[in-house]
Amino acid sequence: MKEFTDKKCILWDFDGVILDSMEVREEGFRKVLASYADFQIEALLAFHRKNGGLSRYVKFEYFLEQVIGGKKNEEKIEQWAEEFSEIMRRSLTSKDRLIEEVINFIKKNKKVYHMHIVSGSDGDELRFLCDKLEISEYFKSIHGSPTPKIELVRKLMDERDYKPQETCLIGDSINDFEAATSNDIQFFGYNNTALKARGFKYINSFT
Repeated sequence: MKEFTDKKCILWDFDGVILDSMEVREEGFRKVLASYADFQIEALLAFHRKNGGLSRYVKFEYFLEQVIGGKKNEEKIEQWAEEFSEIMRRSLTSKDRLIEEVINFIKKNKKVYHMHIVSGSDGDELRFLCDKLEISEYFKSIHGSPTPKIELVRKLMDERDYKPQETCLIGDSINDFEAATSNDIQFFGYNNTALKARGFKYINSFT
């Protein structure tokens, strides 16, 4: 694709870019927080939709402290995160959820670019899902939370000695844009027309 003619490295977000998982993720939050009021769960989901690239740890912390007015409780957040991960590991292993045009591009270009996953999803869960979906082999490395995405990208760039001008990040949220620009690399939006409407560089299709 002409957008990547000057690139050697592509960093990929996962949810909504490689895997169609957003509905499952939302249902996961509903199940974990089922004992709370519907309006409180909807407040969490609104935050989740606005900040797709943030980790579940941040989202559960927001729910605990900002939505229900609880005190800081890392043990509770960890408990919710583990319950959420168990649901995801059961629900996101179908290859039918892979976004076909993206996977075809990745397979076709695995020897052309250095490709990595940097996601807000839990890192261990992410590597589990990629193994089950049989796509791990296409990526040089796979990274996720609890480390924030901005730090994941910074660390990856430093360790691999990638040049910013030769690297880009493809994502579907404003958090992905922030992770890219904070590390001086180019951002491309995908699968979220709100990003296109805001004037960000945007990929309409990989076909």
